[in-house]
Amino acid sequence: MNPTSRVPLDTATEAASTLSEYLELSLDKGKSLILVRSQGENSDVYLGEPGEPDADLISYAAIQNAVVHAILDATQSGLNELVIDGQTYRFVRTFAQVAERGAIVFTPA
Repeated sequence: MNPTSRVPLDTATEAASTLSEYLELSLDKGKSLILVRSQGENSDVYLGEPGEPDADLISYAAIQNAVVHAILDATQSGLNELVIDGQTYRFVRTFAQVAERGAIVFTPA
């Protein structure tokens, strides 16, 4: 996402847009979307499988923790089905540990 290329959106709308973008990418790559939480302002976005060694994860971006919180508010642990911009996304949200940090894993279902 290029935040300078669009008009600022409210956090919930930005969270839905961000989630759909990365879920599409995870579907295209056949990998899970992994958000590695940080105490700072941003959390890291990876694609891969949480059971793989950390070196096998593909780093994609960092997103603001406010957006991460909104994504977590819009989803739940376990099976999820969300419609974002007319597209239905089915995925399982779980938790893992990556590099000794908490991570949220979204696996296409």
